[in-house]
Amino acid sequence: MNLILILSLILNMSNIIIEDKKEIHFGGGCFWCVEAVFEDLVGVIRVESGFSGGQIKNPSYAEVSRSKTNHAEVCKIIYNPSEVSLEVLLEVFFVSHDPTTLNRQGNDVGAHYRSIILYNNDTEKKVINNFIANINTELFDSKIVTEVKEFKVFYDAEKYHQNYFKQNQEQPYCQFVISPKVTKARNKLTKYYKK
Repeated sequence: MNLILILSLILNMSNIIIEDKKEIHFGGGCFWCVEAVFEDLVGVIRVESGFSGGQIKNPSYAEVSRSKTNHAEVCKIIYNPSEVSLEVLLEVFFVSHDPTTLNRQGNDVGAHYRSIILYNNDTEKKVINNFIANINTELFDSKIVTEVKEFKVFYDAEKYHQNYFKQNQEQPYCQFVISPKVTKARNKLTKYYKK
């Protein structure tokens, strides 16, 4: 095989890989919880914690947590749509937090903890709104307050926030807040999780 043919094959393979990735951004309280719930889902390639939906560029955790920037704590979920659908991701999202509480998840209170989905295009917006409409009447007595907003920009949170649950499982917040959410999602939606 000549070098040009090998390079052409590599380029074609990388294009296939790129086409098999999509991103969606979810906020459902503390991003440590969202990250932990999604990172072992079949078809999820990577989960990154960060901020979106606010007014300033590249905010710090301290700025966001003081509710001065209007950002939400969100996770960028990079996934393979041939392995997991947006609808499955939405199902996991709504099982893993309370979408009926405004700016609050348990003891985590503030606008940065709001329930939010950031869509990338009109197709996603339609899927999301239809999904919410269905479960809002069937499961939540029309009380869902999840914000559905067009995605603009995502800012990575500081390094120590990334992969937080897996690296800090002995920490009390992980044991008493995150672990029950992960267990609940895995128990209700076992078929979507890696063994």
